[in-house]
Parts: sequence; C-alpha cells; structure tokens
Amino acid sequence: MLAKVGLLKAGELRAIAKGLERIEDDIAGGHFKFDIADEDIHLAIERRLIAMIGEPGRKLHTARSRNDQIALDMRLFLRDEIADVIALISGLRATLIKLAKRHLRTIIPGYTHLQRAQPVTLAHHILAYVEMLGRDRERFEQASARTAVMPLGAGALAASTLPLDRRMVARALGFKSVTANSIDAVSDRDFVVDFISAAALTQVHLSRMSEEIILWTSAEFGFAAIPDEFSTGSSMMPQKKNPDLLELIRGKTGRVVGDLVAMLTILKGLPLAYNSDLQEDKERVFDALDTLKPALDLLAKFWPMLRFDTKRMRAAAGGFALATDLAEYLVGRGVAFREAHEIVGAIVRETAEAGKTLEDLSGSDLRRYSRALRWHRHGYCRSRPWR
Repeated sequence: MLAKVGLLKAGELRAIAKGLERIEDDIAGGHFKFDIADEDIHLAIERRLIAMIGEPGRKLHTARSRNDQIALDMRLFLRDEIADVIALISGLRATLIKLAKRHLRTIIPGYTHLQRAQPVTLAHHILAYVEMLGRDRERFEQASARTAVMPLGAGALAASTLPLDRRMVARALGFKSVTANSIDAVSDRDFVVDFISAAALTQVHLSRMSEEIILWTSAEFGFAAIPDEFSTGSSMMPQKKNPDLLELIRGKTGRVVGDLVAMLTILKGLPLAYNSDLQEDKERVFDALDTLKPALDLLAKFWPMLRFDTKRMRAAAGGFALATDLAEYLVGRGVAFREAHEIVGAIVRETAEAGKTLEDLSGSDLRRYSRALRWHRHGYCRSRPWR
C-alpha cells in the first residue's frame, strides 16, 4: 500500500517484502532472537529488518503507531480464534444431536426445582443444550462480525496526513470494512468484551451441562455411568469414581466469568484514546480461550462414551410424574383446569398417604374422584396411553 501511494519505491518494496519473509521463517523456525530492549514484537521485527536490508527498513513504520498495530493484531488474532471456537461449538452440537437421535424413546424424569415434574424423552432433554449452544454460536458469529473491522491507519489517535489507502489494506488482510473514527479505533476493546462475554456465557452453559451429568452419575440418581477415561479414583476409597473432568469444567467457569469482569473493569475508567491499561486485554482473552476451547473439545468426546441406564430413568419417570397429564385429560373431558388441578391434587395426596403411585390405581379408584375419569378395560384413557 505504501508503494502504491508513492511512499515506497519499487526496490524498497521488494527489499522490505523479502526481508519480512526471512524474518517470518526465522520466527517459525525458532531462530529469531528477541531482545527485551525492543519493547514489543513490532519494534523487534523492525530492528531485525533494518539490520538485514538497511535504510529501506526504516520506512516500514511509515504512517503506523503501535496503538493501531496492537488493535489490528488483536482483531486478527481473535478473528481466527473465534472461528475455531465456532467450529468446536458446532462439533459439540453435532455430537449431541447424534446422541439425541439414539434416545428418541428413552424416558427420563424432567425436573423443576430439582423435583420430579413431568416425564420427557432423553432426546428432548439433550436438545435443550443444543439450543443453548446454538445461541452461543450466534453470539460468537456476531462478535466475529464486530471484530472484522480494520483499524490500521488510525495512527496513535489522529490518523495520518499521508495519502493512505486503508481499504486496500483491509482487502489484503481480509477485512470487510475499516474503522470510521481514529480515536475510537485505537481505544476500542468492545470487540474483546463481545468475545469474552460470549465465552463466559458458553462456559456457564457447559458448567450447567457438567453439573447435570454429575447428578445423573451419582448413586442417588444412577441414570448414567462415567466413562473410566474421564474419571479418577480416590486416593483412599477404592470404590470411588470421581467426575473430575466435569468438576473442573464447572470450577473453571469462574475464571472466564472473572475474565469478563476484569475486562469491563479495565475499560470502565479509561479516558480516550489509548492507555497502557489496555495491555491487560491479552491475558483475559488468552485465559478465556485456554479454558473454553478444551472444555468444548473434551465434552464432545465425553458425551458419546456416557452409558445410560434407561430402565432406571424410566422407573424414575413414573410415580406421580404424570399428574399433569391426568389433569389435562380431565380438561379434555370438559373439566375446568382449576377443578382438574384440585381433583388430581387430591388423588396424589391420598394415593401417596396410602403408599401407592398413580400406576397402582384402577379405573374404579379414579372414578371415585370424577366421573370424567373413564377408564378402559385395557388400562388406557381415550386421549393418550397413560397407565
């Protein structure tokens, strides 16, 4: 771009490009020597370039500031990382959808307040997480769109008097647009907050998922067994099988939530434009990525190896879990819902006091409560097969 607008000669352009390619190879091969005196990566590369090609290297920094270069670096980095996160979310969703298809007829109790509420299929329950992850993916896609704005050319804060072609640079770097205000361009970290916010909520969803599996695999629930590959034993109790992976995902959620709070706190008191406080954004982003990406990847590997006890699930879904269905059957027979609610409430109360469940009641038992409860000789209501 500098050559196109006449700020570099053709020979200088070739020398700079060739020198940068050699530096890239040195860094990739681990041969580049970094010096703390260089302050940052940009100055380190510029120093090495000048040493290699001489005077043309001194023109590399034309119309640039570390302020807009750092903003550009972060956007380039996050653009790639968000794409990786979206791919991991899609992978976990695909795993859950595949698992749900295998359990379309597996019955499990649904819960509210951690009390048995109504029976649902395991597929329906699993697909609730698919919906959550779908929203997570959408948030990352939106964050990616706001990240993909090219800030280079903003300079330190007031742009440049030189005849730059920012849109040419944006096209070369794969950005669809350029920043409109140079002051905002160097001080904006909203796109970082967007990313960490999406990461925090996704990690919260993974924590909820982990907590539920921990409950399911406890002896009290007994709905599933933890794969050996994802558990550890106790150092003292030989019978123990601890859900360490799930507990760590649940525990590390606080890190990502903390990264979001820290980033918001960094920004809350900053005057325009650039301030060195913004250096703290790197640790927050790196930590969120280092926590979220392995969690998504490992859960996609974990779910297919989880073994469900479908008989125990179905048994737990019985008892009084179908009380709502019974009330709705009455509504379908013309009984007002509030009256139906009272009738079924009385049935549940008296049946529980007798040490029985709804499945133990005969048609004559039910007719004592309402004539609308007409029972067939095969044990089915007219509206649906509820035993």
